[in-house]
Amino acid sequence: MTAITGSLVAIVTPMREDGSLDWDSYRRLIDWHIEEGTNAIVAVGTTGESATVDPEEHVELIRIAVETAAGRVKVIAGTGANSTQEAIELTREARRVGADASLQVVPYYNRPTQEGLYRHFRAVAEAVDLPVILYNVPSRTGTDLSVDTTMRLAQVPGIVGIKDASGDLARVVEMRRVLQHRVVRNGNREFALYSGNDDTGLAYLLLGGDGVISVTANVVPRPMAEMCAAALRGDVATARAINEHLMPLHVRLFVEPNPVPAKWALARMGRIPGGIRLPLVPLSAPGQEIVAQAMRDAGIGSAA
Repeated sequence: MTAITGSLVAIVTPMREDGSLDWDSYRRLIDWHIEEGTNAIVAVGTTGESATVDPEEHVELIRIAVETAAGRVKVIAGTGANSTQEAIELTREARRVGADASLQVVPYYNRPTQEGLYRHFRAVAEAVDLPVILYNVPSRTGTDLSVDTTMRLAQVPGIVGIKDASGDLARVVEMRRVLQHRVVRNGNREFALYSGNDDTGLAYLLLGGDGVISVTANVVPRPMAEMCAAALRGDVATARAINEHLMPLHVRLFVEPNPVPAKWALARMGRIPGGIRLPLVPLSAPGQEIVAQAMRDAGIGSAA
C-alpha cells in the first residue's frame, strides 16, 4: 500500500436519538468528505464509537465505508482490541469486506509490557494480509507504545505506520531520525507517521509527519485537507494561517470526551442526528456554548 498522506478523517458514527445507527447519514458524510478533499476515511475508531458498537455493526460500518468510498479514497478500519485474537478476527473481517488497511490501538486495560505490545501487533500483522497502522493513545489505553518498540515493529512486514496521539512532538523527530538510518521498508512501503492530535497536527507535519488522523476534519473537512496539503508542499505561511483559524475547533472539540462535541457540532450543522450511546451522553449546555463559539470563530454556519 502506498503511504496515504494529508488529512485522514476519524469519522463519527451517526446515530439516531434512540442510539440506532443512521446508515444514510453515514453514507452522506463519506460522500461529503470525498467531495471536500479528505484523503482517507478512518472508520470505527475512537471517534466512531468503536467501544459501543456491536461486532455486526462494526463490520457493517467498515463494509459501507468501503462501498461508499468506491475506490475514490482509501478506507482504514479500526479493528484493534485488547484481546489479540479479537483484533485478528476483526481485522480478517475488515479484509473480507475490502478495507485498505487496519488501525490497531494499543491494548487497553490489561496494560501489557513493551514485549507484549510487540508480540500483539506482530501477531495481527502476521495473521492477516492487511496493512497495519499502529495507534498509540496512552491517555485512553493506560499504556504507552515506546519509540523503540515502534521502530522494532516498523521492521515487521505488513506494519506500515503509526498514529501517534501521545502529544510528544519529539517523537516524530526521533522516529524520522531512526527511520533514515535503518532499512525499515515493508516491501516497497514506507513507514508513515500520522499525528493523532489536531492541536499539534501542523507542528507534527512540519517536523516530518505524513498526515493527521483528524477529529476536526469531521466538521471542516476542506480546510483540514488544505492545511495538510500546504504543510506537505512546504507552504508554511498558508498552513499556519489555516491552522490559526481552526485552532479554536482543535481545542474545543475536546471540551468533553470525543466524539461528544464533534457529533453535537455535526448535528447543529444538519449533517447527522443527535444520537450517541451510553456511557457517553450528549454535550452539556456549557459545552454547547463553548463549541458553538468555536464554530462561529471558524466561520461555520448552523445548516448543511
